[in-house]
Amino acid sequence: MDLLALSGLWDLKGLLLFLLVFLLIADYLKNRKPPSYPPGPAGLPFVGNIFEISPKEPHLQVAKLAKDYGNIFSLRRGRDLVVFVSGFKLVKEALVTQGENFADRPCTNIARKIYPENSGLFFSNGHTWKKQRRFALSTLRNFGLGKKTLELAICEESRCLLEELERQKGDAFDPTNLFSKAVGNIICQMVFGRRFDYSDHTYQQHLDSLADAVHLLGSIWAQFYDAFPTIMKHLPGRHNDLFRHYETVGAFIRENIEKHKKEHNPDNPKDYIDAFITEMENSSHDSTDGFYEFNLIRNTFDLFVAGTETSSTTLLWGLVLMMKHPDVQEKVQAEIDAVIGQSRPPMMSDRLDMPYTDAVIHEVQRVGNIVPLNDPRVAMKDTTLGGYFIPKGTTLMASLTSVLFDESEWETPDSFNPGHFLDAEGKFRKPEAFWPFSAGKRVCPGESLAKMELFLFFVSLFQKFRFSAPEGMELSLEGIVGGTRTPYPFKIHTHPR
Repeated sequence: MDLLALSGLWDLKGLLLFLLVFLLIADYLKNRKPPSYPPGPAGLPFVGNIFEISPKEPHLQVAKLAKDYGNIFSLRRGRDLVVFVSGFKLVKEALVTQGENFADRPCTNIARKIYPENSGLFFSNGHTWKKQRRFALSTLRNFGLGKKTLELAICEESRCLLEELERQKGDAFDPTNLFSKAVGNIICQMVFGRRFDYSDHTYQQHLDSLADAVHLLGSIWAQFYDAFPTIMKHLPGRHNDLFRHYETVGAFIRENIEKHKKEHNPDNPKDYIDAFITEMENSSHDSTDGFYEFNLIRNTFDLFVAGTETSSTTLLWGLVLMMKHPDVQEKVQAEIDAVIGQSRPPMMSDRLDMPYTDAVIHEVQRVGNIVPLNDPRVAMKDTTLGGYFIPKGTTLMASLTSVLFDESEWETPDSFNPGHFLDAEGKFRKPEAFWPFSAGKRVCPGESLAKMELFLFFVSLFQKFRFSAPEGMELSLEGIVGGTRTPYPFKIHTHPR
C-alpha cells in the first residue's frame, strides 16, 4: 500500500473518530441533568437507560431502583427524560396536589403513530381530551352507566356466563376467553348497541387483538419504537403487530359506524356511536372539539379496551386468589348464602350487607395490581416535586404498585388480606391508598362501571360454583406485565354448589 493510500485510510479513520467523539459530546451536553434533578443510574450514550428496567417485571425493577436512589429517581429512554415516583405520599403529591400540571400525556412516537392529531381518549390532551372525556362520560351515563338498566344487563350477561361454565361439566378449562367475552359484552351494548354471542368467531378475534395490543403497549417493543422510531419502522418485530391490531379492530369499528350511519336517527340515539354521529353533524363544533370519524374510531377502541381488559383481568385474578385461599372462598360463599341465597341473582343493593365479600373484591384489585406502573404523564411546566426540579416536558411515571403495596399504608402489604378493608367491627372501609384506578385528572373514566361489573360478576360466579385448580397445577401470583398485569395461563374446575 503506497503512502498516499495509507494517508487516506488514516484520514478516514480520523474523521470517523472525530464524528464519534463529536456525537458522544453532543449526546452528553443534550442529556446532562439540570441542577437539582432527581438522581438515577448513569445511562449509556445514545440509548440512555433503556436496558435498565426488565420488561418482564418492570414494577419490581422500579421498586428496586427506588430503594437505591429514593422515591423519586430519573432514567433516560433514548432521548426522553423520565422521572419515576414511588410511595403513596409522593404519588399523591404528583397526581392530586399537582394534578393540573401532570394531567397531560407525553407525545410519544407510539402515540403519534397510533393516535395522530391528538386523537383518542387515552393519549389526547388539552381541550380535545377534556371535551371528549366529558362527552364519553355523559353519553355512557345516558345509556345506563350507574343506572338500574345497566345493572340488569350485567345480571343477564352473568346468567349467560354461568350457562357457559355449566357446559364445561367440571372439565378443566382456561376461563380467559369466556371472561373477556362476558365483560366485553357490557361495553359493547353501550358503545355498539348490541352484545355478541360467545360463539361469534369475529368477536373473539377482536378481543384477542385488543388483549395483545394492550400487552404490546407496555412491552420492550413499544419502548424501542418510542426511542428509535426512524430505525424501528424499517425493522420486523412485535411493534408491527401492535399497529396491525389497531388497524384490524379499527376496520371492525368502522363497519359498525357505517351501519349506524345508515340507520341513524338523531332523535333516538341508541348508543355512544349514535350520539357521536349526531355531534359530528353539529356544525357548531370547532375542529379542536374532536368530533370527526377517525376520532370516533379511536375513542371507541379506547372504550372497548377500558371496558373489557381491566375488569376481565381482575376477575381472573379473583379466581386465582380464591383458589389459592379456599378458606376465603368459603367465607365469601357463606356470606352470599346468608344475604342473597341460591335462587335470585345479586343486585348492587346487596353490597352494603356483604362487607366481607366487598373487602375480598377490593383486596383482589389491590393484590392483582392490574396497572402496576400507571400510564405516563408529562410536566406541563417547570415544577418541584419531592424537593427535586422537574423540567417542563419531562415524562412522569407514578408507580401504582408502590401505592398499593406501601408498607406505611397497609398492615400486611405483601399478603392477601381482606382485613385491609374491614374495621374492628367487621364493617367495610376503604383506605385512602386504594388506587387501582389511578387518581387525579386522569383517573379511569370507567371506574363506576368496573365496580358494578366486579361485584355482580364476582358474586354470581361464587354463588353458583366452587372453583379449584387441576391437581398438580401451581398457581402463580407473578403475572405477565405489558400494558396491564395478567395472570399466567391457568385452568379451573367448576363445581356446582
